[in-house]
Amino acid sequence: MIQDIYPHIYHNEYKDIEPAENDFILIFQKNKVLVRFQDGKLRYPTFSEMHEYTCCYHYLFSIDRYPYFLAYFSTAEETCIHLDGYSYEDVTVFRTADSRHNAFAGITGHHLFNWYRTNQFCGCCSQKMLPDHKERMLYCPSCGNTVYPRISPAVIVGVINKDRLLMSRYAGRSYTRYALIAGFTEIGENAEQTVAREVMEEVGLKVKNIRYYKSQPWAFSGSLLMGFFAELDGDDVITLDTNELSEAGWFSRDEIDLEDDHLSLTREMIMLFKQNKI
Repeated sequence: MIQDIYPHIYHNEYKDIEPAENDFILIFQKNKVLVRFQDGKLRYPTFSEMHEYTCCYHYLFSIDRYPYFLAYFSTAEETCIHLDGYSYEDVTVFRTADSRHNAFAGITGHHLFNWYRTNQFCGCCSQKMLPDHKERMLYCPSCGNTVYPRISPAVIVGVINKDRLLMSRYAGRSYTRYALIAGFTEIGENAEQTVAREVMEEVGLKVKNIRYYKSQPWAFSGSLLMGFFAELDGDDVITLDTNELSEAGWFSRDEIDLEDDHLSLTREMIMLFKQNKI
């Protein structure tokens, strides 16, 4: 999966440091990232390449001994960042880019970029938020409000009906391949209750014998995904929520025309069923 970058090691401990010459700099414009490809592999600018620009930096994390920083600018400056050999690409490039640890760094950095961007001002008193120097946190010097990075818990569900798996397609999204039922956990419910509710809401089915499989950080949606398998409980007639899904159906192992993308928990779970390992 996207977070499986061994033998590289991801270090997310916060450090109050400034970038050095060869440290990597992540530069985003909404859902685009400034990158280049060297010998087919994804690369980011280094601090030494940013000498023309005046900006501030947030330390993000390190992979092995290489730190990654987020560059942030005023809106006017941000539109003027141009480096020879680099171009702005949609963050979906991280789904397929070679150099998997750099792809993981990029999408994780984008998750934090969105958090910093959407929390520039205090939600209590509207004053400018400031970064803390001891931990990854923003605080309001006026009213004392504190904000930590947001991670949204969500579930993915492989619903099994004897020798068939329930698969669906999202409605109104750029991703058009088959996936599993998924949804965010609501306030006041546990993950197993989320599984039962999402399956009922999206396809009108009841489930039983809900069992946890594994989890995955999924920065494309700012989520921690929790994967579950469950068995159909009763009638298998699907009642589709067309606001969420464009299609849903039962598929035997031989009917599943997908391969492992080595990226997502969803695809790994589908492959387990296809290969009769679950």
